Amino acid sequence: MVSERGLEVLRAIVQDYVATREPVGSKSIVDRHSFGVSAATIRNDMALLEDEELIVAPHTSSGRVPTDKGFRVFVNHLAELRPLTAAQRSAISAFLADPADLDDLLARTVRALTQLTGQVALVQYPSFERANVTHVELVHLGGTRIVAILVTDTGRVSQRVAVLPDELDETDVAALRARVSVLVTGRSVREGVTVVEQAVAALRADGPRGDRAVRAALRVVAEELEEFRQDRLVMAGAANLARSEGDFRGSIFPLLEAIEEQVTLLRLMGEMVADEQGLAASIGRENEPFGLAEASVVTSDYETGVGAARMGVLGPVRMDYPSNLGAVRAVARYLSRLLDEDERAR
Repeated sequence: MVSERGLEVLRAIVQDYVATREPVGSKSIVDRHSFGVSAATIRNDMALLEDEELIVAPHTSSGRVPTDKGFRVFVNHLAELRPLTAAQRSAISAFLADPADLDDLLARTVRALTQLTGQVALVQYPSFERANVTHVELVHLGGTRIVAILVTDTGRVSQRVAVLPDELDETDVAALRARVSVLVTGRSVREGVTVVEQAVAALRADGPRGDRAVRAALRVVAEELEEFRQDRLVMAGAANLARSEGDFRGSIFPLLEAIEEQVTLLRLMGEMVADEQGLAASIGRENEPFGLAEASVVTSDYETGVGAARMGVLGPVRMDYPSNLGAVRAVARYLSRLLDEDERAR
């Protein structure tokens, strides 16, 4: 059983190790922290922490470093979230102001978060499958080409070029627009996918000219609706992994692969259990099922018009959890507020 002072010693070891990257000894704890006891007493406390597998000696006769279990105890019981400074808050507010659209806002968000934390920043796109399609537009580019534009009640806009099997004039495009629009406008993205798939299946590729055009246009609309449903991440700061490569015992390749593929990180973030503040941390070996046993991820929920999504940072186990958790929470709140203001404005 670890005493209260023993837990404070653990706090000191974590803080000093994160700050210096060096094993922490009893003498340095006495010198840097006001425990009011001798180095011998601190050594006894450290021995108990080692028995509990909260710290370990990386080398013979060296100081001690926190284990993954030690970092977990620190995050759960000892870490005090470090709030952003007034200057940092002002910078974030200015940086995120007046985005062009959701894509721009999320791109700015990850850039701000990686600058604040020095880690890889991750923001999950909201899932728009419950959003409603409010407008479908088909713009004729000439010949057989059109642009299909979809707008949802969440403000999401997408567009994609479609190549039709036959050349159309403006009258043909107007008729095509009417047939496509009536199928999906006013429906949720989820319903729209089903209706469009059924309509495409009912139309023959070698059918009448108008049916062929509708079929080709609907296939593009279906691709855009599926895009609305896909889980995906916006990321920034992958170069920070190379800068902290010394904190990884093995290769950083699994982390780079996870960043590139996204699926692993989406699964991991989706399974993390948040506390009452919407914060979560997954530390070191807890990530072994995802092939990321040498990394930690901290996240915060943020609110969107279609439900909650997650954002966070990925980095080595030796990270500044109080600062990173505080930064993630603060940026998530800014993002939630901006999305809420945007929804109210509509």
